[in-house]
Amino acid sequence: MNSATVLIIEDDPALLRGLKDNFEAQGYLVRTANNGQKGLDAALNEPPDLLLLDLMLPKVNGYEICRAARARKLDFPILMLTAKGQEEDIVRGLELGADDYVTKPFGIRELLARARALLRRQGTEAAEHCFGDCRLDAAAHKLHRAGAEVALTAKEFRLLEFFVKRAGRALTRDSILDAVWGGEVLVTDRSVDRCVTTLRAKIEADPHNPQFIQTIRDIGYRFEPGP
Repeated sequence: MNSATVLIIEDDPALLRGLKDNFEAQGYLVRTANNGQKGLDAALNEPPDLLLLDLMLPKVNGYEICRAARARKLDFPILMLTAKGQEEDIVRGLELGADDYVTKPFGIRELLARARALLRRQGTEAAEHCFGDCRLDAAAHKLHRAGAEVALTAKEFRLLEFFVKRAGRALTRDSILDAVWGGEVLVTDRSVDRCVTTLRAKIEADPHNPQFIQTIRDIGYRFEPGP
């Protein structure tokens, strides 16, 4: 039985009811709000383990809810529900503190899988991260693949560490630049893409069909470590 609490903020009554029923069927404790103000109050006053958030809400929109939650240093994962084709809105939500998104119309199995992934990885600060035949030792600053050490540049290591610590989350190129390159000048989105390409060559069985570092078109990347 799953005891995690999920707060769903959605103004479409039919969708809200369907989401509530599906999450409760999986054993989650579900709270709901049908407008942004009620949802914001619920999120701040009794923080959930996971927030499922529509962006376009009456009274207070999803962006403001993201901003307010992160300003309070609340670190529960936020999974956005977005309209198809609104890449700029998705990027804006991610930059304000959301962790991942699904686009409407979505399959309930995909949504539940993303929710489970975010809850499973929330708060994990392990020194070692295993995926496929790779093992990243953050403390020793080393990567091993099939038992053999893999040489990484400083940027590649920081990028891989950033990915594995945020597994399952959608990451914009700007957020990656800030975290890995910091205040360096003369770096662009292409710097991220080039580093991803070299990193894939070292960790993927087939770099042209990557299993771990997934590209999110027009947005950035998501690291999927697998089971």
